[in-house]
Amino acid sequence: MQYFSRSGRLLALPLTCIAALLSACGGSTETASTASTTLAAPLATASTILQLDDGALPAAEAQQYAQPSYHMAPVLLEAPADAVAGAAPSATVHTQTVPSQFRRLETRRLTVDALRSVQANRVASTDADADTSSATPLATTSTVVTYTPAQIRAAYGLPTLPASFTGLSIAQAAQLGAGQTIYIVDAQHNPNVAAELAAFNSKFSLPTCTTKTIATTASLPLATASSSACELSIVYSTSSGGMTSSAPSYDSGWATEIALDVQWAHATAPLARIVLIETASASYDNLLGGVRLANNLGPGIVSMSFGGSETSSLSSADSVFGVANMSYLAATGDSGAGVSWPSSSAKVLAVGGTTLTYSGSGARSEVVWSSTGGGVSQYVATPSYQSTAVPGMGTAVRRTVADVAFNADPNSGQYVAVIASGSSTVKWTSVGGTSLATPQWAGLVAVANALRAVNGKAALAAPHAALYTNISTVAGTYASAFADITKGSHGSCSACSGEVGYDQATGLGTPNSASLLSTLSGLTVQTAPVVSAATVSGKVGTALSFTVSVTASNAVSYSLSGAPSGMSISSAGVVSWATPVAGTYSVAVTAKDSVNGLSGQGVYSVVIAAGSTTTTTTKTSSTPPVITATALTGVAGRPLVGAIGVKVSTSGNVTLSISGAPLGMMFTVSGMNVVVTWAAPVTGSYTLKLTATDSSGASSAASIPVTITAR
Repeated sequence: MQYFSRSGRLLALPLTCIAALLSACGGSTETASTASTTLAAPLATASTILQLDDGALPAAEAQQYAQPSYHMAPVLLEAPADAVAGAAPSATVHTQTVPSQFRRLETRRLTVDALRSVQANRVASTDADADTSSATPLATTSTVVTYTPAQIRAAYGLPTLPASFTGLSIAQAAQLGAGQTIYIVDAQHNPNVAAELAAFNSKFSLPTCTTKTIATTASLPLATASSSACELSIVYSTSSGGMTSSAPSYDSGWATEIALDVQWAHATAPLARIVLIETASASYDNLLGGVRLANNLGPGIVSMSFGGSETSSLSSADSVFGVANMSYLAATGDSGAGVSWPSSSAKVLAVGGTTLTYSGSGARSEVVWSSTGGGVSQYVATPSYQSTAVPGMGTAVRRTVADVAFNADPNSGQYVAVIASGSSTVKWTSVGGTSLATPQWAGLVAVANALRAVNGKAALAAPHAALYTNISTVAGTYASAFADITKGSHGSCSACSGEVGYDQATGLGTPNSASLLSTLSGLTVQTAPVVSAATVSGKVGTALSFTVSVTASNAVSYSLSGAPSGMSISSAGVVSWATPVAGTYSVAVTAKDSVNGLSGQGVYSVVIAAGSTTTTTTKTSSTPPVITATALTGVAGRPLVGAIGVKVSTSGNVTLSISGAPLGMMFTVSGMNVVVTWAAPVTGSYTLKLTATDSSGASSAASIPVTITAR
C-alpha cells in the first residue's frame, strides 16, 4: 500500500499504518484508490496525540480526510412550481426520466458542474467510479421522483405550514422550531449558501432567513435564538474549536453538501436558527474542531453529514459529543452495510436511509435504501438503551447502528437549489443520501426541544433513552410514533434486511412526526386545516355551487381571495355564484381553525364555459384536444435544428408545454410551430412530453421520441 503526504510526496511507512478513510455521510467502505484526496499517516504513538476538546485523538486518524458522500440523481430538474403559502401539498409528485447515457453514472458526490461536463464530453458511463457496494436494491429505475418540502412534511406527518408566519402563538411557533439552534458542520466553503436558501424559501413558500453575522470576538455562548424568526449565520472554525475570519477554499462537492444540509434542516424546522460551521478542510481534526465550536456557541443540535472507518482509538475523542444540552446526529453512510464513526458513538444519534414512495396524499410507504449504512460496531460497547426490551434488538453484542431513518434515496429524492461558484443561476437537483436524512432528523429534534420548552421540560440532549426506552418498548406508542421498515436490504448479510422492530439498516424506523413530537414533548401537536385543491366546471347562465373539501381538527371559518364578482362562500364551506361569467378563475379558499388559529389554503380552478344557443353538434368544453407530433433524429456531436410538426384537433387558444428534455436542448414556440435546437447532441434515446391545453382547461399529451445516433 502506498501513502502520500499533503504535497503528494510518497511516504515510506510501516505496514501497521492505518488508512482510515473519512467520508461524509459514511462511505466507510471506500478505499484510497477511489478517493483522490484521501491522505494517510503513521499509527500514532504516545507523542503524537492531538488534543481535541476534553478528549484526545491519535494523529493518524486526526489527519485523515473526509469527502461529501451525498447522492445526486444524474439529471437537472425542471424548475418546480411555486408553492402557495398554507396550501395543501400538490397531489402531483414530479417525475423525470434520466437520459439513457447518464443511467450508469455514479451518483455519489455528483455535482451540477460535473454532470454538465459529462454531457459536454459525451461520456456515457463512469465504470471506473462505479459503486462496488454489496448492497442490493429492491428495484432499479430510470425515473427520478423528487419531493417538495410540503410533500415531505405531509408524508411524514409534520405540522402543516401556516399561510403566514407572523402572529403565531408561542406553541405554534414552537412547532416550527422557534428558539432552537441547529449547527450544520461541513468542510470547505459555499459562497452562495444564503442565496441558495433564499431561492429555496421563495420557491416553496418557507419563511425567509435573515443573515446575521457572528463576530469572531463574540461573547459565547450565543444569546437564545429568536422565538419568531429564522436566522442564518455562517462561521469559520479552527481545529481547536475557535472562530476565524478566513473563509475556507471553495469545493463544489462540499458546497452541494452544505446547500442540502442547510435547506432541509430549515424545511423541517423553519423558524429555528441555523448556524453553518465551515471548517478549513475535511480532515478529522478540523471537522471535530467544528463540533467543538458548536459546543462553545451554546445549546443546540449538531448535524454531521460525515463519517469514517472505525478504529480502536477513536473513542478517545468521544467526549466531544458529551456536552450538556447538546444533541449530536450523524449519518450512517451511503455504501451499504457497514459502520462508520461518529455515528457508531453511543452518544450520537445514527441516521440511516429509506426509499420513499408517496403519491402526494394518503399514507407513505418505504423500504430500506439499498446504499444506507448500518451494522455492528467493532469497538463500542453495547449502550444501555439497546436492551433486549427493544423489539427486534435481541442481545446486541456491541453498539449497533442505525438508530432511526428518513428518506435518502436520490431516486426518491428531494429538491435542492444549487448555484455554482461565480454564477447567480439556480439549478434544481434531486438529492439523497443519509446526509439528507440527518439534517431533517436534526430539525425534528429541534422542534421537539422547542415544544418541550413550552411545556416546561428540559431539552432532550442525547435523545436515545427517549426513543428507545420510553417509546420503542411501549407497543402502542412505538407503532404510533414510528413507521417500522420491514422490506428491502442494504447488503447480503443475515441482518441486512428490514425486519419487524429494530433492524440495522433503519433502526427503529422513520418518524410519524405528529405522534412522535407529541410523545416527546407531552403537548398535542396542532395542525392547520388542509384544503384540497380541485377544478370545478360551470356554464354561463347556470348557477354554480360546490362545497370545498377541508380536513381539520376543529370547526373552521372560510374566506375567498381572487374570486370574481358575485362569488361567495358560506359558513358551511359552500361556494355559490348565481350568474357565472365565461372564463377561467383561480380562487384561493382559506380555512381558519377556530381553536388554534392556524389557516390552510387551497386553490380552486373555476372554469366557466360560454353558453350555446343551439343543442346540436356543439363540442363540449371537457373534450381534450387530440395532439400529434413528429419524431426527431440526429447525430451525436452535430448541431440539431428541427421543427416538431404539431397538429391539434381543436380550434381556439391552445397552450403548449414541453418536458423531459435532455440537458442543452432548447425550444422556440410560436403558435403551433415548435423549433428544437441542440448544439451538442449526445448519443441516446430520449422522450419529450408535449402537452396541449385548450382555453377550457382540457389537455392531452403526446410522446415525441428523439434518437441521437453515434457518428
